[in-house]
Amino acid sequence: MEIVKTGIPDVLIIKPRVYNDDRGYFFEAYNKSEFAAAGIETEFLQDNESRSMKGVLRGLHFQKPPFAQGKLVRVVSGAVLDVAVDLRRNSPWFGKWVSVELTEQNKWMCWIPAGFAHGFLSLKDNTVFIYKCTNVYNAASEGSLRWNDPDLNIGWGNAHPILSPKDQAAPLFRETGNFF
Repeated sequence: MEIVKTGIPDVLIIKPRVYNDDRGYFFEAYNKSEFAAAGIETEFLQDNESRSMKGVLRGLHFQKPPFAQGKLVRVVSGAVLDVAVDLRRNSPWFGKWVSVELTEQNKWMCWIPAGFAHGFLSLKDNTVFIYKCTNVYNAASEGSLRWNDPDLNIGWGNAHPILSPKDQAAPLFRETGNFF
């Protein structure tokens, strides 16, 4: 496994060793000791999966303490542009974002620690996205940010994504203020 730091060093890209042959492929999607050696020492409490059509944007979502969630995300089929926004007030990257393209072909994963808003744009039809969470979902702790917030200026590459009503009505970064 290769660990690559992003522009926000706490958000990591994990490139697993993939073994291909004429039967298909194999890789370890999670190995507790290898992740701990890379500085990801956590327990995962919940797994989630979604399927999205091309152009669907899910996010930007976060959970506030005490239910804040770290996420280990990856694509099983299709492709996404995955985005993490730093909401940690004392971080030098507060209000900054990073993105990575996760695909069925590259099999990369992204580690997003607690304290970040997360979202993704599906780049292909029938994209299956899965993620492990360090905490359980709690509706009262849920928060969101507007996907096209001008202060964040995220480069999604799609001016008219398909959004849920909740994501359409998400507040702006400067309106939220209740971060970590």
